[in-house]
Order: sequence, then C-alpha cells, then structure tokens
Amino acid sequence: MAEELDALSRTHTWDIVPLPAHAIPITCRWIYRVKTRSDGSLERYKARLVTRGFQQEYGRDYEETFAPVAHMHIVRTLVAVAAAPHAWFERFSTVVEAAGFTPSIHDPAVFIHSSPRGRTILLLYVDDMILTGDDSAHITFVKQKLCETFLMTDLGPLRYFLGIEITSHPDGYRLSQQRYTLDLLARSGLTDTRTAATLMELHLQLRASDGTPLPDPTRYRHLVGSLVYLAVTRPDISHAVHILSQFVAAPTSVHYGHLLRVLRYLRGTFSRGLFYSHQSTLQQQAYSDATWASSPDDRVSVTGYFIFLGASLVIWKTKKQHTVAKSSAEAEVRALASTVQEVLWIRSVLQDFGVPIHSPIPIHCNSTGALQIATDPVKHELTKHIGVDAHFTRCHVRAHIVSLHYLPTEVQPHDHTYCAIDEL
Repeated sequence: MAEELDALSRTHTWDIVPLPAHAIPITCRWIYRVKTRSDGSLERYKARLVTRGFQQEYGRDYEETFAPVAHMHIVRTLVAVAAAPHAWFERFSTVVEAAGFTPSIHDPAVFIHSSPRGRTILLLYVDDMILTGDDSAHITFVKQKLCETFLMTDLGPLRYFLGIEITSHPDGYRLSQQRYTLDLLARSGLTDTRTAATLMELHLQLRASDGTPLPDPTRYRHLVGSLVYLAVTRPDISHAVHILSQFVAAPTSVHYGHLLRVLRYLRGTFSRGLFYSHQSTLQQQAYSDATWASSPDDRVSVTGYFIFLGASLVIWKTKKQHTVAKSSAEAEVRALASTVQEVLWIRSVLQDFGVPIHSPIPIHCNSTGALQIATDPVKHELTKHIGVDAHFTRCHVRAHIVSLHYLPTEVQPHDHTYCAIDEL
C-alpha cells in the first residue's frame, strides 16, 4: 500500500484542494491482488487504490470516456473510473508522439516509429504494453524516455501478456492459455473429470426453450465469459462459444449441459494453442464460410472466416448475420463481404508495419452461387436486396485487391486447428 501511494504521489495523480461548494466527493477503496508469472509462481503482491466510479454522474463528473486499446477479439477491460482511461491514454500518447511515434490510423493504440535504421512498434493495452522492432538502440531509448515520465517495470522479453503465455522456440513462437484453462477447470470443479473427445454434436441446433431455466444464471454467465477470453488462443472452441453465448440472458439446464461438455473437452486439450513459425511467409489468404438459417429460433445465418499470414492463423470470426438470408448463396455473399472487410483492415495494419503486400489477396469460398453473385455485374431481381454486399466485394475484386477462389467444402481447413463453422 505504501508503494502504491508513493507511486501515485510521484506521478502527481491528484492535487489536494478544498472541496468546492455543492461538489460531491467520490470515495476510494483498496484492491488487493496476487500477481503471478506465466508458470503460476508468485511475482509480487499488488495493492491498487481506485475510485468508486459508479458514484459518478455523466455530465457532472465526466464526459468523454473512450480510450483506445489494442485490437483484440476479446472482451474489453472494464475500468472503475469512467474518465480515467481516456486521461491516461491522452497523456501516454502525448509522450510517445513526442518521442517520434505516430499512432496507426487503423488501430490508435498502436504507435509506430520509422527511421533509416529500422522500425519500432509499441502496442498499448490500458497500462500494459509491448515494444518491438528491428532497431535495438531505439528500443532502449524509448524505454528510457518512458521510465523518465512514468513509473514502469521492464519485464524483459515477452513471455506473458494479458493472460496469454508466449513461449519462444527455435523455430517460432507459441501462444497459449494453459494456466488460464487449468484455473477455469478448477473453478468449475472439473479438474478430475472425464474428458470429451469433441466440443458438440455435429450440426447441433440449440433453442432458447430447450430444458428448464437455471435458478441462478450467474455461474453460466461467468463460465461463458471465461470461454470468450480463452478463445483468444483457441480458435477451435470459437463456434461452440458463439452458440453458448446466445443464451446468457436466460440459460437452461440443456445449455449448461453443453457448456460442461465444452469444459470437459478443454480438460483433454488444455495445452493447445497457436504456433507462429519463423519459416512462415507473410502472404495473406482468407477462407470464408456461412451456415444458412442455422439458428432454429430466428433462422439467422452464421458468418465464419479465418485469415492467415502464410501458415499462421491471425484472425477468425464466428458471428450471426444481421438479417435472415433467403438462400444459402445469399448467406455466403454476406459472409464474403465481411471477410473482405476484415482482409482490408489487416492489409492496412500490415502496411503500417512495413510488411510488403502481395495483391490480390486470395479469398476461398465453397459456394459457386455466391462467387457468381459477387463477380457478376448483371443485376438480378432475386439478389438486388444484397446488392451492397455484392458490390462491395466486386469493387475490390476489380481493383485487384482481393481475388475469389472456389474451394470445395471437403478440402477446406476445417479441422481442430481452425475456426470451423459446420465441423465443430
């Protein structure tokens, strides 16, 4: 506690002033935490003094609250004080921009410095950061500048970040959440349970009305929330988590049973993760898919895609579409448009990083009907209502930014390593 108060004093976190008339003070509380390393060993005890942000009122105590964090397909960090993240980000960005960094227009929490000696990239997630690049002298300089302004701890080579374990191997890097998975199983009381070979039954369709309502849905919600975060390094569970997440408002005994099956699957696969090889190229390629009318309650289709850099899977998504599709081809056209949109984003980020882009970027799809609609400029009465998605894809095909390719379902990479739509 003394260390925390000393740090807050050194960074001039507050000014002691008389309480203005009619002002309502916001109280504080202490948060205690044991911080562990990636192997579970004790790193240090932490005490954090936080304001009780729920006592604030919009317009009186705060206005703008948004603060960018590095783009991850995960739940965002919740912060106690509504205005604090924005203030911290503004201060931090001012310091790094003064050091010659430029924020990426595609992800404002990524800062890039380029010089004839090389490129340095800084990624910020609230008050955690990754610093990397090919100019070691500049990296050392940046560390010194940041330490002069902020009370910081240099944790050395990247091994653990936001609960993700990063292991360096001679031939690449491995990302996993093995300890997080084991902790999740322990909290669930399933440490010694029998394992499940698969996540779910093939073509499983769950309804909101299946089973009896759980007396207390809190446990279900907590477990599903943990699975959402675990999916950051486990694309094999993303489709199952997508299905279970649809019932967090009113889960039933049937939904909970399928949730337990996912946990038993994790019991037998807790060591799995992602591997990024040094031998992999940085050539982009994407795979797009959709399941038509797969939700029995509303018959909305599901979009799925995954994007690779060479052999490295970097982005995947399983998401319900916004409207009902009248045909499987229509669902696939909408999935293609979503895939193109994500490809354009990662293409721009790679350009910020100085990675050469080889166009057109191939996108693989297993629907000949969708490919025809997305490439045929002739308007048709049966497809004009999806014209925006079709034209969006078509214009980027014409510009030679992406190219569309047919790939039969049986040879698409829908195994346990990837984010399958039908196969999980």
